[in-house]
Amino acid sequence: ICAIVNLSKAPNPQLKRAAAKHLIERYYHQLTEGCGNEACTNEACGSSPGFQRMDNNAAAIKALELYKNNAKLCDPHPSKKGASSAFPENSAKGAHNFSACSNGKMNHKDLQPTREDFRDLNYLTEEKVYEILSLCSETEDYSPLIRVIGRVFSSAESLVQSFCKEKQHTKEELKSLQAKDEDKDEDEKETASGSSTAMEVEPEASASSGDGSSNGENNIQKFGPVEVSVDIDAVRRVYDRLLSNEKIEAAFLNALVYLSPNVECDLTYHNVYAADPNYLNVFIIIMENSNLHSPEYLEIALPQFCKAMSKLPLPALAKLARLWSQYSADQIRRLVETFQQLITYTVISNEFSSDNLVNEDDGVVAATKCLKIVYYANVLGGDLDMDHNEEEDDEPIPESSELTLQELLGEERRNKKGPRVDPLETELGIRAWDCRKPLIPYEDFINEPLNEVLEMDKDYTFFKVETESKFSFMTCPFILNAVTKNLGLYYDNRIRMYSERRITALYSLVQGQQLNPYLRLKVRRDHVIDDALVRLEMIAMENPADLKKQLYVEFEGEQGVDEGGVSKEFFQLVVEEIFNPDIGMFTYDESTKLFWFNPSSFENEGQFTLIGIVLGLAIYNNCILDVHFPMVVYRKLMGKKGMFRDLADSHPVLFQSLKDLLEYEGNVEEDMMITFQISQTDLFGNPLMYDLKEGGDKIPVTNENRKDFVALYAEYMLNKSVEKQFKAFRRGFHMVTNESPLKYLFRPEEIELLICGSRNLDFLALEESTEYDGGYNKDSHIIKDFWETVHSFGQEQKRLFLQFTTGTDRAPVGGLGKLKMIIAKNGPDSDRLPTSHTCFNVLLLPEYSTKEKLRERLLKAITYAKGFGML
Repeated sequence: ICAIVNLSKAPNPQLKRAAAKHLIERYYHQLTEGCGNEACTNEACGSSPGFQRMDNNAAAIKALELYKNNAKLCDPHPSKKGASSAFPENSAKGAHNFSACSNGKMNHKDLQPTREDFRDLNYLTEEKVYEILSLCSETEDYSPLIRVIGRVFSSAESLVQSFCKEKQHTKEELKSLQAKDEDKDEDEKETASGSSTAMEVEPEASASSGDGSSNGENNIQKFGPVEVSVDIDAVRRVYDRLLSNEKIEAAFLNALVYLSPNVECDLTYHNVYAADPNYLNVFIIIMENSNLHSPEYLEIALPQFCKAMSKLPLPALAKLARLWSQYSADQIRRLVETFQQLITYTVISNEFSSDNLVNEDDGVVAATKCLKIVYYANVLGGDLDMDHNEEEDDEPIPESSELTLQELLGEERRNKKGPRVDPLETELGIRAWDCRKPLIPYEDFINEPLNEVLEMDKDYTFFKVETESKFSFMTCPFILNAVTKNLGLYYDNRIRMYSERRITALYSLVQGQQLNPYLRLKVRRDHVIDDALVRLEMIAMENPADLKKQLYVEFEGEQGVDEGGVSKEFFQLVVEEIFNPDIGMFTYDESTKLFWFNPSSFENEGQFTLIGIVLGLAIYNNCILDVHFPMVVYRKLMGKKGMFRDLADSHPVLFQSLKDLLEYEGNVEEDMMITFQISQTDLFGNPLMYDLKEGGDKIPVTNENRKDFVALYAEYMLNKSVEKQFKAFRRGFHMVTNESPLKYLFRPEEIELLICGSRNLDFLALEESTEYDGGYNKDSHIIKDFWETVHSFGQEQKRLFLQFTTGTDRAPVGGLGKLKMIIAKNGPDSDRLPTSHTCFNVLLLPEYSTKEKLRERLLKAITYAKGFGML
């Protein structure tokens, strides 16, 4: 309503607007609730016998018309008189005092209204709340406090003024206060001291729930103080005292219903935050209400408030994220649960479908946008590493020599600007993967009910179009699980493949020559690395855009048609050969079962570029690889350097040795006699010396410089020693994924899941999801025998079975339940072995007469299966 009423030309627009809004609200309540007189003759009153009921929107419009026409206004409903008086807008005095908080000129004389109704009280302090509460307790009548809460918490102007920090006193003022009242002076000194920090947080709020480090202090050091005028500790104490009273709690709920539309209007049309940054106090104060996630708020109050919060400008969102980043893990979790409860409640209360998209539900969208603020607060408040970033490649990835479809049509390439970056991330100056360990686990931000109802094809369309009218949950990837995000990436990859295919067809028409719409690789099985390397190197140099075409592999001399299965075997063979320790490209750690780049490898950079391209192509073509890298490799692919803590995963023995050095309580220099020169061995066991510092052999490691030694040692092992090999590897990977939303959607550990699949093989989930064809069903005798046989297999035999049926021995993202295997009948009992179409995860199973024969035939098939032939 306040958006429609234009009173800016009035002599005092603020006062005029307040009075008008109060009258319109009275008309609205008259229409929706009536005056209580059953014999009322006012046709515009809900109590009138002939009055026709209307919905809230119609009542709001009608109220505006009544106001413009100066229509008759009934006296309020007797049962509503107390409540209605709780929500009038601030008086002239309240408007006059609007900037009192931000100017630090709060006059406590303003807080001395008449004791009966506190009608002139337009903002609150902790002391005043307790004073009114005490008076109410004496009379056992809480209506005065309820009216004050209703009035203050339903007005943004009043909330901005409320619960402000005490202004620090000068030495002269402190002496004067001490002379008057020594006890009071001690209290005010404590308050002033407590509020002198950038933001008020509880003592336990500044400590991480994990290792006890002070996140609040760390963030102040990283980003500087977050200046807010509201005393957050005071707000928390007030809520703790008042929310235990049900009648008072209802006042907070009702006030929020009144407050939220006005705040949304202010932010949408009046740019109030730019005029007064203290407007953010409204959101800080409301979000401290620990009952926001309770059922009473979820229907109306919280959705409206989330809509208002989502209208905050980007600088305000960033400031709120920095502020919340100094909260404790428990407080962050409470904020997360508040928004998650709303999303879950809305999702399970409605029936969303392709015709009724969850993307179009304003409450869910607004709550998700608010959850994003908490997500970045969680990242900022965690263990950040913003300094150790990999250098960008010296040479940019070559552009395609071909004209793209967009260029042929006179348009710029759609994704030339590179992968998407979240605006809030840019405003905060961080990246999500800068966080080593967040305050609370990332998994707490995933909402499974939302993932179940999300129509990912529609959501992906909204993501690519980037219009303000359509919201995509892919812009908030933290709320999506790996399965949903992988589906979004699949759509992106497939559309890019089709786009490259169309571009090739159009280019062929323009140039008059026939080009291949696929990325075709013809390789010999016994020379797979050489053949693939030569072909992919040529493509990378001549036209890297071809790497984004759909992969089509052909083994020379074999008749298999690649619908996905041949590609799977190609990837398997490349990985087996390139990670063979005899080749020497990678070293293998028996204790961790992981590979690491060999710093003294004789292979050229092209080989490392090839394995990077293979990893990229595997993601691009939705194939799972049997690679075993430590997590630091995926962090480095995302642009982060390896650090000492990463050695625990990649070089556990070295990590433990360096950890012991750091924790050694004796004299390091005398007892260990280590210098800043380290020794490594090459492929032939010859020692290679390396100085961590210039003249390192002459610099002893001491108790004082051992941290420096450990950091330089880790820098050498994880970064400098393998710099040439890793740069080539990363370059190959980015040739395929440089325009993909991969880095935007996935964290390093999720990228590992994309490439390697899950090591957890749940065959019960596979049985549940398997479909049957050709006459078989789940109750068929042979099917029951089949699953009993498979469940009796050992782990290695189960991996062989998966390899035989699907082309890979790993579970896809989301587990084996997402595999959708089909078992089809392949004739009556015979001596034929079971066969499979790995492209489609189809197992062709003859109807064997006995369980023993089934086991024998199946084991022989999965043990000796290799190659492709015509059936």
